Amino acid sequence: MTYGPVESPDMPKAIGPYSPAVRAGDFLFVAGQPGLDHSTRSVPDGGFEAEARQAFVNLRVVVEAAGASLARVVRTTVFLGSTEDIPVMNKLFAEFFPSAPPARSTPIVVLPRGLRISIDATAYLG
Repeated sequence: MTYGPVESPDMPKAIGPYSPAVRAGDFLFVAGQPGLDHSTRSVPDGGFEAEARQAFVNLRVVVEAAGASLARVVRTTVFLGSTEDIPVMNKLFAEFFPSAPPARSTPIVVLPRGLRISIDATAYLG
């Protein structure tokens, strides 16, 4: 069985002592991807929509670094800081998962660094 962290210079760096993604056999487990720009390590200008779009882009980059695509994602957890952001998140979710969207949970939580969104995922690579 293939097991180990996924690494790529194109991936966002973890903001703590964990791997951004780990492959275990036919599954990829992606840690929460915040809406931080990979190059500046800051939230992009443009409010929640820009931050959320960046989180989805970061998720896509990590999944693609493992040799897959968002179409292989089977489950997500979208952590939001406010219920007010659900409509924008839903719009972006539909954009990034246009067909056969994955299962999803959306807890409302307090995120570190004042972030408003973080997305984790499980993808099937088999």
